[in-house]
Amino acid sequence: MSNENIKNHYHSNMTRRESLKLFGALSAMTLVPMMAGCSLTSSPKKGHWPTLKLAPITVKGYGKDPSLIIPPESLWPKTLTPKQLDLVAILSDIIVPQEATSPSATQVKVPDVIDEWVSAPYNRQQHDRLTILSALVWIDDESTLRFGQTFAALKAKQQYAIIDDIAYRAPNLPEEFVQIAEAFAVFRGLVLAAYFCSPAGIKDIGYLGNVPVVGDYPGPTPEAMQHLNKILVELGLEA
Repeated sequence: MSNENIKNHYHSNMTRRESLKLFGALSAMTLVPMMAGCSLTSSPKKGHWPTLKLAPITVKGYGKDPSLIIPPESLWPKTLTPKQLDLVAILSDIIVPQEATSPSATQVKVPDVIDEWVSAPYNRQQHDRLTILSALVWIDDESTLRFGQTFAALKAKQQYAIIDDIAYRAPNLPEEFVQIAEAFAVFRGLVLAAYFCSPAGIKDIGYLGNVPVVGDYPGPTPEAMQHLNKILVELGLEA
């Protein structure tokens, strides 16, 4: 990512219906509970981890069976400011850059899905809201401390210097980076999950679901039946 690209602000042409549809898919993913909603370390805060006091989102959710065809009368308000959305876009493209025929995270509008996630009035999303917004503040503060500018204004080499320090919680990670590394893991997990919920992401992993079978259904393979029968025996459910 070049400095010239950073100057281009993130603009979304995704409708709320589209972003809510991807939000619903993201919420249903089995991987998300492992990557998001996790508790950060309870050890005393080190370094300059921010203390944010966020007003709770009181708009009601959609319930357990939302209609994504007819949008509800009252949508929850978006959380991210244009500046925060720009930062999310830059970080997302660092995590999932454009490669060959695969689009980048921003090209499939991942920042919009992250915005929906941190804006939703559900417990898991509200937990992640504090984590992610705190991480965004930390990253800009760290950028200013190191280089005298916010993250979006830095050169790519400077940006990667910061991300390299917080990308993973290594065993020898300095204490001042532990909490941000955990928070960044939550953010990274959401970015990856949102990307692979998109049509381009599904294509990228070669998923072939929802493809009609031509002709008579051939049924499960002998290997699949053998595995199923083994499971049924173990559960005491065999015929």
